[in-house]
Amino acid sequence: MSTAAAAIRLDDLDRPRFSPEARQILDMMATLAPDCPLDMDALHAKACADTGLHDFGPDDYRERLGVYLAALREIDLHGAGVLNFYGQLLQLLKNRLLFTDLMRRHPEIDDIALQPPVVIAGLPRTGTTHLHNLLAAPPTFRTMPYWESVEPFPLPAEVGVAPDPRRTRMDVAVAVMNTVMPHFSLMHEMTTDHVHEEIQLLANDVSTMLFETLADVPRWREYYQRHDQAPHYEYLARQLKAMQFLRGGRRWLLKSPQHLEQVLVLDRVFPGSIVVFTHRDPVPVALSMIAMITYSARMHRSRVPVRQIAASWIDRLEHMLSALVRDRDTIGPDRSIDIRFDDFMADETGVAERVYALAGEPFTDEVRAAVTGYLTGHRRGRLGNVETSCEMFGLAEGDLRKRFAPYTERFLA
Repeated sequence: MSTAAAAIRLDDLDRPRFSPEARQILDMMATLAPDCPLDMDALHAKACADTGLHDFGPDDYRERLGVYLAALREIDLHGAGVLNFYGQLLQLLKNRLLFTDLMRRHPEIDDIALQPPVVIAGLPRTGTTHLHNLLAAPPTFRTMPYWESVEPFPLPAEVGVAPDPRRTRMDVAVAVMNTVMPHFSLMHEMTTDHVHEEIQLLANDVSTMLFETLADVPRWREYYQRHDQAPHYEYLARQLKAMQFLRGGRRWLLKSPQHLEQVLVLDRVFPGSIVVFTHRDPVPVALSMIAMITYSARMHRSRVPVRQIAASWIDRLEHMLSALVRDRDTIGPDRSIDIRFDDFMADETGVAERVYALAGEPFTDEVRAAVTGYLTGHRRGRLGNVETSCEMFGLAEGDLRKRFAPYTERFLA
């Protein structure tokens, strides 16, 4: 079925326009901003006050947090944006406090042996989210819903409370996001219970590509790229053990575009992992990703430098894809598979069967029924789509094709 009639063209990327309801939310958030400074000491004090805890674990993260805060201060944030980043960074610090406390009370968590996870690595818009949720539909793998990825460890006072207050808070956050960014779901659907990425857990150690997608922060990007990410993947692995301890699970299903440039680290920290690499023509993928990033910038900027952000992300994607071309064969065919987007769309169930076979998991009738049920309710394009073009972002298709040629020749030729 054609979805052309539902296509949306975003004509307010540089100067966002908002509905009256969205404007009211942003104005309300702005009134709270003066009491929520993007300040290291203030954030730490608030995190301690909210949790009653004071041990953040190894303090090497403070340098990284300082770099990110400095990068944010270089942006002309509107009031709601200040509150938005304050809330996100505060949550990361609270997560560190809660995680450190949990590990202190239950040191046996470190003795949990993680089974080699199944990992999906691909750029946004290459089918990663669809495949992630498709594979997560049966009970085979341990995954994390969006609410759990943001608040993986409950506050002491909320343990055992039903309904889980973390989920309730996420309902509110998603409702705000849908009001302020009504077209975001056409590019990347976000719901309280949808399966989310572990990149959110990497943020708890304040070292993640996620920070680059939240704001245009070249200072942070340069710092991040200079450092080995293995220690932060190890912190991720410990969190996964803790989450299994709290809510069970046998084998993790993970997904993040960040892994494309961290294949060596991924393989070192998660030995034996099964990796599914997804591929699609990088030009429309890049345009779609830039549309998501520039559209979501309205959450913190009144004026969005669209062309500057676009040029920056083309550089970033070229770097990522070059790293993948260089390191892809580190993980051999016995533990990895390359899936082209068109092949996935042509036979979604068949791709799921191939992944299961590679992972050594039985594709039972129960699994097939769960996969079929998910597909029935999640057909491609059911929400509509967003139009993109090189002209929107001041880019030239010929230049993009040249820059992405090594990747295209390696995986799509």
